[in-house]
Amino acid sequence: MLRFIGISLSLLMLAGIIGGAVAAFVLWSYARELPDYRQLAVYEPPVMSRVHAADGTLIAEYARERRLFVPIETMPKVVIDAFLSAEDKTFYQHPGVDLPGILGAVLINVKNLGSDRRPVGASTITQQVAKNFLLTNEVSLARKVKEAILAFRIENAFSKDRILELYLNEIYLGFGSYGVAAASLNYFDKSLDELTVPEAAYLAALPKAPSNYHPIRRPEAARQRRDWVLGQMADNGVIDDSALKAYRELPLEVRPPEPAESVNAANFAEEVRREMVDRYGDKGLYEGGLSIRSTLDGRLQQIAHEELRKGLRDYDRRHGWRGPIATLTEAELAGNWAEAVAALPKPDGLAPWDMAVALKVGERDVEIGLADGRRGLILFDELRWARPWMEGQLLGPSVRRAGDVVDVGDVVAVEPVVDLRAEEDRPAGELPRFSLRQIPEINGAIVAMDPHTGRVLAMVGGYSYDASQFNRATQAQRQPGSSFKPFVYAAALDHGFSPNSLVLDAPFVLDQGAIGIWKPENYTSKFYGPSTLRLGIEKSRNLMTVRLAQEVGMPVVIDYARRFGIVDDMPPYLPMALGAGETTLLRLTTAYAMLVNGGKRIVPSLVDRVQDRRGNTIYRHDQRDCPGCVTNRWRGQFQPILPDTREQVISPQTAYQVVNMLQGVVQRGTGIRIRVIGKPLAGKTGTTNESRDAWFMGFAPDLAVGVYTGFDEPKSLGKKETGSSLGVPIFRDFMARALEQAPSTPFRVPPGIKLVRVDARTGMPAEPGDARTIMEAFRADADPMQDGSVLGGAPIPVAGGQLAPERTRAGTGGLY
Repeated sequence: MLRFIGISLSLLMLAGIIGGAVAAFVLWSYARELPDYRQLAVYEPPVMSRVHAADGTLIAEYARERRLFVPIETMPKVVIDAFLSAEDKTFYQHPGVDLPGILGAVLINVKNLGSDRRPVGASTITQQVAKNFLLTNEVSLARKVKEAILAFRIENAFSKDRILELYLNEIYLGFGSYGVAAASLNYFDKSLDELTVPEAAYLAALPKAPSNYHPIRRPEAARQRRDWVLGQMADNGVIDDSALKAYRELPLEVRPPEPAESVNAANFAEEVRREMVDRYGDKGLYEGGLSIRSTLDGRLQQIAHEELRKGLRDYDRRHGWRGPIATLTEAELAGNWAEAVAALPKPDGLAPWDMAVALKVGERDVEIGLADGRRGLILFDELRWARPWMEGQLLGPSVRRAGDVVDVGDVVAVEPVVDLRAEEDRPAGELPRFSLRQIPEINGAIVAMDPHTGRVLAMVGGYSYDASQFNRATQAQRQPGSSFKPFVYAAALDHGFSPNSLVLDAPFVLDQGAIGIWKPENYTSKFYGPSTLRLGIEKSRNLMTVRLAQEVGMPVVIDYARRFGIVDDMPPYLPMALGAGETTLLRLTTAYAMLVNGGKRIVPSLVDRVQDRRGNTIYRHDQRDCPGCVTNRWRGQFQPILPDTREQVISPQTAYQVVNMLQGVVQRGTGIRIRVIGKPLAGKTGTTNESRDAWFMGFAPDLAVGVYTGFDEPKSLGKKETGSSLGVPIFRDFMARALEQAPSTPFRVPPGIKLVRVDARTGMPAEPGDARTIMEAFRADADPMQDGSVLGGAPIPVAGGQLAPERTRAGTGGLY
């Protein structure tokens, strides 16, 4: 008996040694092929980045996987308890592998041998982290062995909290949700700290197979799985039996997030995206979980979007009807015309309008059919504008009947007409009314900016982002025309001129040698003799500007263009003084902002601050230090004073003199249509040769706005189409809405300026009883009396009948 026992023990020992050796060999073999688990120490799940407006409204999201990252220390306890109860109740006790759980799973799998049931696993959360991050989803014994080895190693290398943080932020939970934070929003439209216990339990029910417990396609299975998790939470002491019963009686109600209030800011968001990619790379933006607080003002952005589109449509209607989008055949009209309309490709830029086909064309109206089968009417009043578009002419003949515009079968763009009548006043069976619409060919852009900081408050880069992603505010290099003139005048004011200095408005001829003769003209092709600088800028006199530029010298003008950031490398040719150089709307708006802010340099900015996934600020536009700004509570201390570190581009006095003259453009000059707003505004029109581009650049004391319009393929805008007819109405309507609730703030007068009452026409100090007088801005040490000299012409009489000598200066004026 003793010999038998000894032999048996020896055999068992030998078997154990052999088994241990085999197990060690297997483990060693698998361990050699395992990925490096230490990468988890620096691993951070790919998290989407979000761009917010200045008020926190979501503008855009960028991600490869829709995931939000939540640090474990801020994860609500109810969420952690729900997932531990469902997935790994002994997570904080086991060493990475749950041996009792494995034995139980083995027994169940042995029992299920021969059936078609999927093998039961006993993976801990640590093992799931190993599988999700380092292995594949292959169902095999080899993968389970590798998983177990990695789980032990991970447990030895990382804290339990770090492992749980990786798991809860990485796991896929259906509905396009990666991580519990994204799932909370997608299923319940709640942040994690707002979840109820049953809602947290439902999320914890999803890791095994989200599609099996889909709340809409498989509601009963989803509810049963949630109730099972609630039962596990009760078994673990997380909730008591009474709460369990109450929670199980609650229905499972998911509430996907409603679309957020959207702002039409596609061009703005794209500019932010480009900036973030340049700064942090594709991976940093699409996986880095950045929180980007932009400068966008949602209200101003919406106004800019609407007013730019309206202005472009108004221009397009002035230039006539270009015809239908398509035409249906007789067979299509006789069949299902609604399906035929629905099958047509929608033109880019059509939204928010619809397409409709003309079913009957009467004398005074058109009956139309829409893609959804509805019918409607276009009345004659909505067709009057659609005179034929004719090459080289303003418009074709007037519309006298509906058939002059459309024929039966024509497919056109339409928009519902708002019916202001009460329901009881509408005749039964009356068809709804529609307006005829047309997608404009012209395009344009608008930018609104805080002139003191450079923060871009609104940016619209075209009529429709769907039709063209090209941003005409930042990418279109166009000639600014007369909107460049204020910077020539600023140079003149810094070189001895005053707002009432006289410049000859008369023919100007320049022999350019081999290039030929250059003879600039005023827009009116007329000459007005000696005129003040103020009058020259208010009426946009080209010949006066050329003489000024020649007098101060083109190198000086080029220097001012560079100082204001308008053009980096301007050729030293006199036509550049009339805006022949190319720039962008954003750069020119920034330059105008520097005029109204007192001549201080600013840098246009679309982003105020960027935070990483853990809330650390990694970028801010305003780099000034302000220790006094950081405080826990208000104790009556003095308001912190921030240092003004902006560079002075030109003197505040010169900047104000230009601003004051540009106010005259609005009050009496080419921008007079803006005067109806009744608030202090200033600006300058711009129109290029052959009316190819039209601008209006202007500002209120605390808001700078630039408007550009033109065709993408440059061509004439048409006869009498200028900055006054295109840019001014858009600027006016934008400012009227933007400043509707704002106080009437006057432009700030800097020290060193004296305001003198002068005759608006002559610039001479006003006499008692003079009617047309204005307050002119002079430097404190300047004499407001003219000396009678005229730049480019003979002297004129001054007080006492004496003649002043003609002003002359040496040099070529810097033309060459």
